[in-house]
Amino acid sequence: MGQVTHVSIRKWHIIPYDRAAAKRLAAREGIPALLAVLLQTRGFSDPKAVGDMLSDGRAFCDPFLLPDMDRAVARVGKALDGFEKIAVYGDYDADGVTATAMVYSYLESCGGNAVYYIPDRRREGYGMNRGAVDALHAQGVTLILTVDTGISALEEIDYAKSLGIDTVVTDHHRPRSELPKAAAVVDAWREGCACPFRDYSGAGVAFKLLSALEGPEAGTDALLDNYADLAAIGTIGDVVPLTGENRLLVKAGLESIARADRPGIRALLEAAGADRRAVTADTVAFAVVPRINATGRMGSSEYAVRLLTTESPEEAGELAAKVSESNGLRRRTEDEVLEQAAAELDRNPALLYDRVIVVAGEGWHDGVIGIVAARITERFGKPCVVLSCAGDEAKGSGRSVEGFSLFDAVSSCGRLLTKYGGHPMAAGMSLPAGNVGALREGLNRYAASLPGPMPAPSLRIDCFLKPEKLSVEIPRSLEALEPFGAGNPRPLFGLAGVTVAEIAPVGGGKHLRLTVRKGGASVTCMKFGTTLDDFPFRPGDTVDLAVTLEARPYEGHDTLSVVVRDIRFSGEDEDALIRGRALYEKFRRGEALSPEESAELLPGREDCAAVYRALRGGGGYRGSPESLCCRVSRGGAGLSRLLLILAVFAERGLVRLGRSGGAYTVQLSPAKEKVRLEDSPLLASLRGTAEKAGETNGVA
Repeated sequence: MGQVTHVSIRKWHIIPYDRAAAKRLAAREGIPALLAVLLQTRGFSDPKAVGDMLSDGRAFCDPFLLPDMDRAVARVGKALDGFEKIAVYGDYDADGVTATAMVYSYLESCGGNAVYYIPDRRREGYGMNRGAVDALHAQGVTLILTVDTGISALEEIDYAKSLGIDTVVTDHHRPRSELPKAAAVVDAWREGCACPFRDYSGAGVAFKLLSALEGPEAGTDALLDNYADLAAIGTIGDVVPLTGENRLLVKAGLESIARADRPGIRALLEAAGADRRAVTADTVAFAVVPRINATGRMGSSEYAVRLLTTESPEEAGELAAKVSESNGLRRRTEDEVLEQAAAELDRNPALLYDRVIVVAGEGWHDGVIGIVAARITERFGKPCVVLSCAGDEAKGSGRSVEGFSLFDAVSSCGRLLTKYGGHPMAAGMSLPAGNVGALREGLNRYAASLPGPMPAPSLRIDCFLKPEKLSVEIPRSLEALEPFGAGNPRPLFGLAGVTVAEIAPVGGGKHLRLTVRKGGASVTCMKFGTTLDDFPFRPGDTVDLAVTLEARPYEGHDTLSVVVRDIRFSGEDEDALIRGRALYEKFRRGEALSPEESAELLPGREDCAAVYRALRGGGGYRGSPESLCCRVSRGGAGLSRLLLILAVFAERGLVRLGRSGGAYTVQLSPAKEKVRLEDSPLLASLRGTAEKAGETNGVA
């Protein structure tokens, strides 16, 4: 009662560009003007960068430019020549699994005596561990070759050395100040690396190792034919920038996947129902990567490695079915944990006012807590850490928003943790269960210590288009930019000042088909994953749309598909909305307000009346507070006042506040005797501060 939940607001960031420079670029390269604009907004303006982006060439740099590559080749070559037992030690995500499959397959093709090992996520956790080293020693392994891991395994590599096992590390994670004492440490992020490209995935570094093992006379075409599909899946799965050599690997890999050369990938696409779709980076990201990841999250990644290395279509079909079963279990488990986390936030809604959301539960499956954290971050637009408690221990995984380093925040709480790691956008940790509350306080104390407000999620808009200019030729003209992904996102276009004409539920009510108009132009578009009840806009509203455009085959020819990614009222002041929410949450956290802030937050009689009239006229409300604010005020009460008014209404029994799915709901309570809003404890606490400044607005 009296708590206001919310969903995320994203600030639209319109990428600036030089129209004249774009025209010159289009003329120089002989490309469409819009393609030239997008190349410019993505930082590709000089002739070489543009040529590299648009080229179909396969210009990879010398693999021996990576640190220690010569030492790695020498040690692996020695092991192959001496028929030593080599263990490929990988990781349980799509990047680690594909890198493992790639290197293991290559060593076998060379006649090597190879095995692979991927730790169990729940029992062993990430990276090398002594138990695994002991198991490999018992098998007679004399060389461990790591892929997508190892850069931080200083103690484990020392232990392996004490048992007579050498280690060659290939990794793409940032090294610590001290490197492991391995036979070779191949990592492009090592200080002094001469390689012109560094943003490899683990699979990308593994591909460079194979290229080095083949030698300069072999070239890369044969390796790409054999392994680009695996390297592409790992690169897409690890969400590294699809620029430079990553782009070359993914382009070659998508071509290989489209040819259906590898039985395991073909069977996996069939199991996902994606075998008849065009093979794009999106296909891999949404149909292949989650299924491979699921094996590590829910059980053993062994099935995934076997799937990617088998040459038998029959075995591939059986293994693809098992992998898909793991993915189904992952989705069900993820939904269950998300539901339980949402219930915990409903029981303790004040947690949503924190700068960093921390939610914990007993026995939550730690294989999915990272995904749940990502979904909560997406919904509420705040960094989130989800913790699973089991007895005296808790394991956590967190996701962040651009501009807030979650790793730095977690590091500031290092004294509370037994183990932690990560990067600015994601972090993992282990800690005594009794420290969960202190961790929540510590993360939020760190966030409060930073200068300026917490960053809000942003939406990058490449440029605005006129509705009457939309055609299927636009997405066709941009195909040269594919594959799309991290560092090269699918173009997002704005349609400004369009009027909502029609809203129709489709797909059993799960999606919406919208018709918008401007001038004489009419555009039909889709809003997926939104029901009519969750859609806060009405026919007649003037809105801006953020859309993607695709050319999709239909009855023998291509048609234009317009998909709405975000929608806002035209003229919406996002900065004011973001500031308003921050002010309201500051008040609800009990932090001191200045007299000016108190006066800004304190509603007047007319503010309250306007909000109640809007709720009564609409029979309540379902949507985002920001959309309600735009509908109610239009220059009247700001978002901070609206949120406070709704909280006061709920406190005094006039409305019931809640959340259904991703939507915020306001239900009018049955009519009752006149309610005195001035008796609200919330208003009383706020009015005290405002009156000290001699500023009151007189609420009745």
